[in-house]
Amino acid sequence: MNRISRFSWLALWVPGMAAAAEGSVDASALVRMIVGLLVVIAAIIALAWFMRRLGNIGPSATGQLKVVGGLAVGQRERVVLVQVGQQQLLLGVAPGRVQTLYVLDEPLAPMAAGGEQGGAFAERLRRALQQQGGRR
Repeated sequence: MNRISRFSWLALWVPGMAAAAEGSVDASALVRMIVGLLVVIAAIIALAWFMRRLGNIGPSATGQLKVVGGLAVGQRERVVLVQVGQQQLLLGVAPGRVQTLYVLDEPLAPMAAGGEQGGAFAERLRRALQQQGGRR
């Protein structure tokens, strides 16, 4: 009993095993499969990078909880202004940690739709914190 017939039952279960058992592996098919696999892996990595860069597309609102604005203060750290009912909280968000930085006494007015999000939020936050600091 030769080696090919001994493992011929395996060809029924593993695709491509019959060709390998016969010794006639098509090199071009193998190269096409490897290139296709690399293209799929590259597409997955590119999509993950794009989604990470894109982040949240817009402010999210669910019921009484609403993200008013956010500002990146580091590579993975953000300052986020969240409105819960009538109260606004300034949160520091880092990987694995969310910390309340400040609770605003008076909610900030909503931004104009045409305004620049990053600069306007940063300016309003700075003014609000200066006003809150002057009251103490």
